[in-house]
Amino acid sequence: MTFWLGILLAFYVLLMVGLGMYAGGRVKTEEDYLVAGRRLPLWLAWGTLLATWFGAATVMGSSEAARAEGVQGTILDPFASGLALLVAGLFFAKRVWEMKLLTVGDLFAQKYGPKTELVSSIVQALGYLPWIAAQYLALAAILKHFFGIDHFTSILISALFVTFLTMIGGMWSVTLTDTVQICVVLISLVILGINFATAAGDGSVAVGIEATWQQTPPELRTLLPEAGLLALLGWSTTWINGILGNLPGQDLMQRIFASRSGAVASRACILAGGVYILFGLLPVGLGLASRQLWPDELPQGSEGQVILALAEHLLSPVGICLLVVTLLAIVVSTCTSAMLSPAALLSHNLLHRLHWFDERRLLTSRLSVGIVALASLPLALVTEAILELLESALAVGLVALLVPFIAGVFLKPRGELPGLLSIGCGGLFWMGHQIAAALMSSEQDSLIASLLSIPPELTGLLASLAGYVIGQRLLASSKT
Repeated sequence: MTFWLGILLAFYVLLMVGLGMYAGGRVKTEEDYLVAGRRLPLWLAWGTLLATWFGAATVMGSSEAARAEGVQGTILDPFASGLALLVAGLFFAKRVWEMKLLTVGDLFAQKYGPKTELVSSIVQALGYLPWIAAQYLALAAILKHFFGIDHFTSILISALFVTFLTMIGGMWSVTLTDTVQICVVLISLVILGINFATAAGDGSVAVGIEATWQQTPPELRTLLPEAGLLALLGWSTTWINGILGNLPGQDLMQRIFASRSGAVASRACILAGGVYILFGLLPVGLGLASRQLWPDELPQGSEGQVILALAEHLLSPVGICLLVVTLLAIVVSTCTSAMLSPAALLSHNLLHRLHWFDERRLLTSRLSVGIVALASLPLALVTEAILELLESALAVGLVALLVPFIAGVFLKPRGELPGLLSIGCGGLFWMGHQIAAALMSSEQDSLIASLLSIPPELTGLLASLAGYVIGQRLLASSKT
C-alpha cells in the first residue's frame, strides 16, 4: 500500500506545484495577488469558498462528533457553518463587493479610521496563527503515520510545501489548487458513503441509508437542545458562533472581494453554502453509521478516527490511498487559505504604513506569507495546547469584530471611538469571563458561578455591542 500511496502523493504534489507556478505567472500587481484581480468566475469563486470551508473539521471532526453526540454534536459543522455562507451570500456579499476592498482591514479603515484598521487587523491576523499551526500538525501526523517521518521534519516539510503554494501565486494559486482539491474530496466522500450504504443495505444504497437512520437512537437524531436554560443558551451560542462568527473573517471576505462581480460573489456564497451542508451530511451519516458496526469503540489502528476505521473496513488498499491523499488535500487547502488571510492583513494594512514596504507592494505580500508561516511554526510545536488556542481564536471574530463589521457594512459609524470600544470591550469581557469562570469552577452552587456558566461568547458579544453604542453616543454628544 505504501508504494501506491507514494505514487498518488507524488502525482498530487506535482499537480499542485504545477498549478501554483501557472497561477504565479498571472500575478502582476498587489490586487492580482490578494484578490486574483477581482476576476474569479462563479465556478472558481464557489470552488475556493467550498474548499476553504470544507476542512478536516468537517470530514474528521463532524464524523467523530456524530458518533459521540449524535446530530446535535454537528451543529457547528456543517449546519451553522454552511448557513454562514448562505447568510453572507444573501445579505453581505454584493454590498461588500461594491466597496472595492482588498481586506477586511480596509473596511475598518474606511468606516472608522486608521487606528481601528490597525487594531482590527492585528487581532484578526493573530487569530489565524493557531489555525495554521493546527494544519501543520494534521499534515505532519499523516506523514509520520504512513511514511515514518519524524514529527519535527514532518512539520517543516508541511510548512514549506504550503508556504510555496501560497507564496508563488497568492489568491490565484490558492483558488486553482482549492478548486481541484475540493473535487477530489467530494468524489472520495461519495465513494466511501456509497460503499457503506451499499454494504449496510445488502446492495441497495437507499435501504442502507434508511436502515442506518432507523437504528440510530431517537435522542441522537435531533438538532434540538436539551431541557434547561443553560442548555438552551449553549445551544444558541453554538449556532450564533457558527453563523455570525465567520462573517468578519478575512478568508471569507477575500473570496467575495475576488469575485468577478457582486452578483457572482452572492451566488458563489449561496451555492457553496448549499453544497457544503449537503456534502457535510456524508461524514455526519458515516459517524452515525459507525455506531452500528462498532457500538462500543472503534477498532485498533484507526487512532480514534471514524473515517479511517470505515475506510479500512470497506475500501481496497488503493481506495485507502486515495482517501489519505484526499485528507492531505483537505488540510492543504485549508492551510493555504488560512495562510493567505493574515498575510494580506499584514502586508496591506500593517506593513504598508512603512515607506519601504509601500513602494514594494507585491514583494511585501509575498514576504508576508513567509512571515506568517514562520510565526505559526512555534505554535505547531506546542501540540496539545494548539487545540485550545484554535478554539479560542475562532471566537475572536464573534466577540470582537462582528459588531463593528456589521455596523460598518450597514450603518454610518461616527468615527474611531465606536470601533475601538466595540473591539476592546468585546475582547476584554470575553477573556475576563473565561478567567473568572475558571477561578470560580469549584463554587457550583453560588449565584456568581451560575452566571459565569453562561457562554462567554454571549458576554463578549453583548459587551461589543454596548461598546459600539457607547462610542456612538459619546461622539454624538461631543459634536453637539
